[in-house]
Amino acid sequence: MRQHKVQGQRNLHAHLDTYIMLCAGKKTYFAAAVCIITLTSMLAVYLRLQGLSHQPKVIQEGRRCRGNIANSTITALKDNKTFIISPYFDDRESKVTRLIGIVHHEEVEQLYCWFCCQPNGKIYVSKAKIDVHSDRFGFPYGAADIICLEPENCDPTHVSIHQSPHGNINQLPRFEIKNRKAETFSVDFTVCISAMFGNYNNVLQFIQSMEMYKILGVQKVVIYKNNCSHLMEKVLKFYIEEGTVEIIPWPINSHLRVSSEWHFMEDGTHIGYYGQITALNDCIYRNMERSKFVVLNDADEIILPLKHPNWKTMMNSLQEQNPGTSVFLFENHIFPETVSSRMFNISSWNTVPGVNILQHVYREPDRKDVINPRKMIVDPRKVIQTSVHSVLRSYGKSANVPMDVALIYHCRKALQSDLPRESLIRDTTLWRYNSSLIMNVNKVLSQTMLRAQK
Repeated sequence: MRQHKVQGQRNLHAHLDTYIMLCAGKKTYFAAAVCIITLTSMLAVYLRLQGLSHQPKVIQEGRRCRGNIANSTITALKDNKTFIISPYFDDRESKVTRLIGIVHHEEVEQLYCWFCCQPNGKIYVSKAKIDVHSDRFGFPYGAADIICLEPENCDPTHVSIHQSPHGNINQLPRFEIKNRKAETFSVDFTVCISAMFGNYNNVLQFIQSMEMYKILGVQKVVIYKNNCSHLMEKVLKFYIEEGTVEIIPWPINSHLRVSSEWHFMEDGTHIGYYGQITALNDCIYRNMERSKFVVLNDADEIILPLKHPNWKTMMNSLQEQNPGTSVFLFENHIFPETVSSRMFNISSWNTVPGVNILQHVYREPDRKDVINPRKMIVDPRKVIQTSVHSVLRSYGKSANVPMDVALIYHCRKALQSDLPRESLIRDTTLWRYNSSLIMNVNKVLSQTMLRAQK
């Protein structure tokens, strides 16, 4: 973890390096032993100073907290190099506030958490540890954990972030600290979709994915929405009113130059794929106390079980076979939207924009020397940091789920566009659900399409 040090610690670090070089030149056992003992003592002092610098300190007393509550999903600090999404209480290792954010990986050097403890009115300042996630893919900005030790005798409800330990807390935005109270799980499965952008209008496939998720056992879908079409807004409104969808506004292009690519193209953009990795991490922490499992995939992806009727029975079996495992990775397989079956050509669906997944049951074969990417079902309480296709840090083990147990049905543009139909593999697993899926989709269309015409 990258930790920003005070000048005294930098000097001690330099002395340690010098002393190590001197010790390396000692030829007698006695001199070497003295060097090792001295070096160990210096290292202990160094680590203690480093730890003390992050301890919360009282800087004011008898104050009331009057700063404005931050209501935006993304809040820029005054430096315009740091963007706060949300803080979360995390006591899995120590009593800390962990803020999910976006920072410039080089230019943000120091941040401080300001805690206001009521009713005694004490203001505590705690130096943050800034941990920029390793998967930036070359972009100057990346997802970051901003971690602050909390005061021992206080359970703060809000936190402010500042570049300095000095200032007026009433002039800083206040962020509510989520997950303070442990809750019983309200749902078994939450799907996290990030991010919806590009005037998204694949309406039919989105409805089919939503209804498949529900058939498989999903109770909640969280969508980080940048923008979509007017008709898609109608569909989202239906699912919000139904209680299935939660929308997290995601106006990231109001703050940063975003790329629709996942890797940096030297094109002046700041962050990849509309800040997808930051959104996924926020979604895990947002649902940590309310969902038994969190599913990380895109709206055009469906984890299809081959040996079980739904995700609940599948996950019960996988957990039984893989004790101590908290991350289950499923292999992605492309079903090209350009190759169709004549089955399930439902005329009433033809006027709806988007892909009819029931007509796409030919998948591309594996490519030699190419590893298929994976998406995940995770126990969110065991995840510390995630990327898109794997977890970066967690407390449990990860397991690759065999393809004969489940695969990801991913209907999209072909990756192997030159392959003839005869070279594709006919896979009709999706058709097992066709009667329920058609009935459910028709119900949604009958309501949302009528609404759209009003």
